[in-house]
Amino acid sequence: MSNQQSGFAEAEFEARTARMQKVMREKELDAVFLTTEPNVRYFTGYYTQFWESPTRPWFLIVPLEGKPIAVIPGIGESGMRGTWIDDIHTWASPNPEDDGITLVSGVINSLPSRFGRIGATLGFESYLRMPPADYVKLSSMINKEFVDIAYEMHHLRSVKSPAEVEKIRRACQITNDGFDLLPTHAKVGQSEQEICKQMRINMLSKGAEFVKYLISGSGPDGYDSIIMGPTPRVIQQGDVLIIDVGAVYDGYFSDFDRNFAFGDCSDETKRAYDCVYKATDAGFAAARPGITTTDLYNAMWDILEAGGALGNGVGRLGHGLGTQLTEWPSNTATDNTVLEEGMVVTLEPGMTYAPGKDMVHEEVIVITEDGAEWLSRRASEHIIVID
Repeated sequence: MSNQQSGFAEAEFEARTARMQKVMREKELDAVFLTTEPNVRYFTGYYTQFWESPTRPWFLIVPLEGKPIAVIPGIGESGMRGTWIDDIHTWASPNPEDDGITLVSGVINSLPSRFGRIGATLGFESYLRMPPADYVKLSSMINKEFVDIAYEMHHLRSVKSPAEVEKIRRACQITNDGFDLLPTHAKVGQSEQEICKQMRINMLSKGAEFVKYLISGSGPDGYDSIIMGPTPRVIQQGDVLIIDVGAVYDGYFSDFDRNFAFGDCSDETKRAYDCVYKATDAGFAAARPGITTTDLYNAMWDILEAGGALGNGVGRLGHGLGTQLTEWPSNTATDNTVLEEGMVVTLEPGMTYAPGKDMVHEEVIVITEDGAEWLSRRASEHIIVID
């Protein structure tokens, strides 16, 4: 497969900024103040592994008119100048006494004050990525009121452009290739860690930028956890193994799992697999613009409940996906987010089918004009048995 162009054309960021500024006019905001990697990258294209260092804060201001303004540590200036952003303010960081607070307050206070309100992601599924004391100090230094725009920010990012969808599709293709190769190298006597290490190598060789999330769970004829591995546990005859992967391609995640039985598994476990598979089909059949995440949940849960589900410890049956492994919204009984064309979500039906035994299945879809499209290649209809 040919390599796709990395990053995005400038028009992508212009469109994102215009969408936010439309929201700002509706919400009566003079600017939006952003501090986290996904949100800063969304409007700038500034993409670096340096976000893994928590030492320095980074700020972006989206004004009511014009391009975003970056207020960042000097170490990031050359990289930011490689984006479409041209208004860049820097300081020597780290500087705990004043880590950009005076600088960013000056930029905000210099903006026209039409409404006297600044949007910030202060609500659900949000965090500041700056010292709370500095946020309190900043609030006292500007002549505007901070208001929460978590929902609006989540909603903007949840509707993907065609270019974003293609990056997620490629991440899913790479992950599918890794799963397809797994039966050729995984065998009884290997540990979860050994199997997952080889799968990671295979996906990197297929074009993954990173494999940031690769977990596993295993046990005799089933598993009771899907988030704690890979562990040193050695696979035995009769074990069931789940692997859940979030591979990254050009900054966008895949996120889906596959289940494998070694030698064989019980009819009960096979029925549980078939049940979650059918539940995924039900979610896909229901998915289209205008229905809600709760409709998706109910379509899948009805199948699970009829199949004997004792419960669902995961807490939801899928979620949004993009530059983060999990994004808003969630497929739950109460979420009720209306699906729109361009949203990328996972379908993740899971159930406890016997004491100490869970079965979880996950695929990735994009909502289209009149339905949905698979971005991950569909799993095997019945559980794969590795001899």
